[in-house]
Amino acid sequence: MSGARIDRRAFVVAGMAAGAGAAAAPAWAARSPARPQAGPYRGLRTGTVAAFLGIRYARASRFAAPRPVPAPTGPVDATGFGPIAPQLGLQDHSQSEDCLFLNVWTPDANPRARRPVMVYFHGGAYTSGTVTDPLTHGHRLAEQGDVVVVTVNQRLNVFGYGWFSPWGDRFADSGNLGQLDLVQALEWVRANIDAFGGDPARVMAFGQSGGGAKIATLMAMPAADGLFHAAATMSGQQVTASGPANARERTRAFLGEIGVREGDMETLLSLPAERLVEGLAARDPILGGRVYFGPVLDMTNLPRHPFWPDAAPRSLHVPMILGNTRDETRAFIDPRGPVLTGLDWSNIAERLAPQIRIDLDPRWVVARYRARYPDWSPARLFYAATTAGRSWPGQVIEADARARARAGAQATWVYQLDRPSPVDPLRGAAHTDDIPYVFGTLDAPGSYSGTGGGAAETSAAMIAAFTGLARTGRPGLAHWDAYRLPERATLVIGDGSTAMVADPRRWERELWATAPYIQPGS
Repeated sequence: MSGARIDRRAFVVAGMAAGAGAAAAPAWAARSPARPQAGPYRGLRTGTVAAFLGIRYARASRFAAPRPVPAPTGPVDATGFGPIAPQLGLQDHSQSEDCLFLNVWTPDANPRARRPVMVYFHGGAYTSGTVTDPLTHGHRLAEQGDVVVVTVNQRLNVFGYGWFSPWGDRFADSGNLGQLDLVQALEWVRANIDAFGGDPARVMAFGQSGGGAKIATLMAMPAADGLFHAAATMSGQQVTASGPANARERTRAFLGEIGVREGDMETLLSLPAERLVEGLAARDPILGGRVYFGPVLDMTNLPRHPFWPDAAPRSLHVPMILGNTRDETRAFIDPRGPVLTGLDWSNIAERLAPQIRIDLDPRWVVARYRARYPDWSPARLFYAATTAGRSWPGQVIEADARARARAGAQATWVYQLDRPSPVDPLRGAAHTDDIPYVFGTLDAPGSYSGTGGGAAETSAAMIAAFTGLARTGRPGLAHWDAYRLPERATLVIGDGSTAMVADPRRWERELWATAPYIQPGS
């Protein structure tokens, strides 16, 4: 892929997806080169790639499982993104509870093409986010990787993960509705993707941050069995799900915020969506901060934790890439913000304490780091410790668990993105920075990659790696060795270069392994 072309075409779409219209005869029979078609869907062209946007894959009532939609009986306009899930923020986007839409980019909507399919789930924990973000538009990945790209929106926060099962059997699937939405999207892909030139027998699920955590959770869900054949997670792990007791306490906090009596589901079902969104400002009784909603260990849809006490056996046949960035926490702990302002050796332990997820004395942690790295500044130590003690341990646990699995399990490959942002020197290689490399969207709003030669080479390598996994079940870089114990071989991705390194942060891994990791939200 080193010769793949990277250009600066603008990708512009207007309007929202229109509903299906009735027709007396299949109006999509006459194909137009200006308006690409796949079955009943009429898309648009972006460069050499056909895009089909805002395709409905399911419907759902509030707090109920999604239902598949029947095949369209007439032509469907697929030239605009559908609405996104209700959430705090992103007020410049159209939000609706009716948000079960996906998007497809394909080099050629030819049913005989049988290209590998890459299905992307967005980040934002389980609370926010959308695949309408220009960073995750799939036109360049489809073109450069010769794959079919699908991106999915689903229900989030209380709409997708609120735990209402204690108040009636009709809410038995609550707590995991967002996950069931993703299952329904994958079902749609299996049934329909051949019309877009995709191979339903070669479907790879990939996602960043919360999107990766959603994939890890799907790997423990019976309903997802057989729906994807490879997986890649980017800075997104889910070792354990929320327990039902904690989930119930969060629901109580939410109900208190909006003034609804516990168990009064009729009122909750009748409130406008905007009022429920306001309730997301409730304080989380377990973690502090805004209330968290995520997958719940309900023993039905999710009958076990994804990676505790081991890797879910039902997913061991799925080859997997696991990746993180070297400086994860520089993305969400602002180097120019109040936490770092005035940081020095006298206050670093105090400021470190609320940022880590492993219960070690921060004074002891700081002392160990200073002894090991005496030349480091307080800021460098702070970001290394918060990344290794908060954002990275889940990946180590998942990779080690898969490496310990029984004989015959499919391989796992691990990467670490070290390439620092040339756009913001204080950012380093932060959370989300691998997205534009994988999608080829180096010049999109929100990208910190830059567009120079190093960015292009890094992107070409990551596209080759990910599309190779989708195509053949192993990354498309010949020198990327599988992750095994005790070597822990890791692909370290630098500025236009890649190298295999054994256990690259061994000292930090061992330091933080002296106490158990607690998955946020568990």
